[in-house]
Amino acid sequence: MKVLLVDDHAILLDGVKSLLSHDASVDVIGEANSAEKALEFLKANEVDLLITDFNLPGMDGLSLVRLVKKISPKTKIIVLSMHDETHLVKEILKEGVEGYVLKNDSHKELKMAIQYVQEGRIYLSNNINRIIINSLNFPEEDRLLTDREREILKLIAKEFANREIAEQLFISERTVETHRKNIFRKTKTNSLVGLIKFAYANNLI
Repeated sequence: MKVLLVDDHAILLDGVKSLLSHDASVDVIGEANSAEKALEFLKANEVDLLITDFNLPGMDGLSLVRLVKKISPKTKIIVLSMHDETHLVKEILKEGVEGYVLKNDSHKELKMAIQYVQEGRIYLSNNINRIIINSLNFPEEDRLLTDREREILKLIAKEFANREIAEQLFISERTVETHRKNIFRKTKTNSLVGLIKFAYANNLI
């Protein structure tokens, strides 16, 4: 399988590449540190398997998945991410990805995911399966926004900048930016005014 790796962290890219170098059935033909560069590569090269992070600068992994399914429907996709929020996991799975593995899962899980995809099957790591099963048992936990996103939404409503939100919640600005993108996407709003209106109308703040 011809594989394209997408992650903006060089160390993680190198780690996955090193792991796959021991597998004679796969060939890493490209690497990209953004969704935009991944799409450029896909338009010029035939890729059997895309392994991508969700958290990317600019366009996020979910948008990348949707575009890849349109422009290169034969390309299989495995999402390798640190995000385990129920709503996000379900949103990604709905797009028809062939695998979802968390970054804190073992290397064995990623290898297993690749093997399943090669066999035409779908692979969800044990932790992802647990999240899906848990959401069936406790559907009320499958809310539109996570607790952290609600916290950030409240601070956005107070007109806090990303840096101020990061300082307030003791997280990085990059993490705040990712949460902000997720909030706008989940609420299907594209402006601050629209977001605040939606938040009040749906009792999110």
